[in-house]
Amino acid sequence: MVKGTIAIEEAIIDPAGVAGIAAWANLLRPGQDPNVTITAHEKRLLDIHDDRLKSMDENGVEYMLFSLTSPGAQGEPNPVKAEEIARVANDYLAGEVAKNPKRFGAVAALSMHDPAQAAQELKRAVKELGMFGGLVNDFQSTGEDGGDKEYYDTEKYWPFWEVVQELDVPIYFHPRYRITQDLKPDTPYGTRTHLVGAGVSFHLDLSFHLYAMLSSGIFDRYPKVQIVAGHLGENIPLNLWRACHWYNHPFKKDNRRSKEDYIYYFKHNVHITTSGNFYTAGLKFCIQELGVDRCLYAIDTPYENVKEGQDWWKTVDLPADQKELIGRTNAIKLYKLPLEI
Repeated sequence: MVKGTIAIEEAIIDPAGVAGIAAWANLLRPGQDPNVTITAHEKRLLDIHDDRLKSMDENGVEYMLFSLTSPGAQGEPNPVKAEEIARVANDYLAGEVAKNPKRFGAVAALSMHDPAQAAQELKRAVKELGMFGGLVNDFQSTGEDGGDKEYYDTEKYWPFWEVVQELDVPIYFHPRYRITQDLKPDTPYGTRTHLVGAGVSFHLDLSFHLYAMLSSGIFDRYPKVQIVAGHLGENIPLNLWRACHWYNHPFKKDNRRSKEDYIYYFKHNVHITTSGNFYTAGLKFCIQELGVDRCLYAIDTPYENVKEGQDWWKTVDLPADQKELIGRTNAIKLYKLPLEI
């Protein structure tokens, strides 16, 4: 296999999780027959070794790193069920990767209801299943009706981040759709459902979570922890100067929880990817602000297609050494992938 790109935010679903995608069919493709949408989307998510691999071969993708599609375990408010979703998906995905480990790897799905249990599942996935990290789909839904949300910047989650640091594997922060309660007719998004999803709400919601993580003090306590933000960092890099300008004011600085500002942690604890954001000027800006070692390639299949991502990548006018780092080397180093540099 000729060396090609490594794409690290590529979604799948396990057979047990297919039923769960029905809830999001109307948001994914508004106005279409939900049954048709589910069937087509299900096929794309389940496919690993057929059309997806063929498209990789045809377009120069050497390796994909798979994860359970959003919302995964984060969408299940019942802790026992959420843990089962993650465990079943991880076992399934590990089995699929084992069929072709030279082309595929995986990161673990995690239920985040119980930080200790999440840490144990991550440890099992890395140590026993051979996975290369974990992925969380924004906040964890909780409560009897799924109307509550938990974020991972609080002291409750210190035990989880301690194990992440111990394992030395990255955690990918991925967006998810708004919960049902946020989509009722009398709510801001309920009357503007066209704003729900990848174009607008995904980066607005997840950027809040990322800012919360960066300002929580977690990276002071666990300085080796690395997290990954897709879609060119969920648009945060463009706002870093202004965010830091205000965060560093004396009236803020004297009372904040973190020792450093946002850009410091972006340069020490965060990596960004190109997933679903094939914008050359934006990528160049991220390189300028964060450094080329913090930027990685991703496509976001099957929500985006391999050909479109690769066609864009071939047009990106960066020096060859920078393209090699972003397209391949940085992923191998960050995830410790079993590939030659």
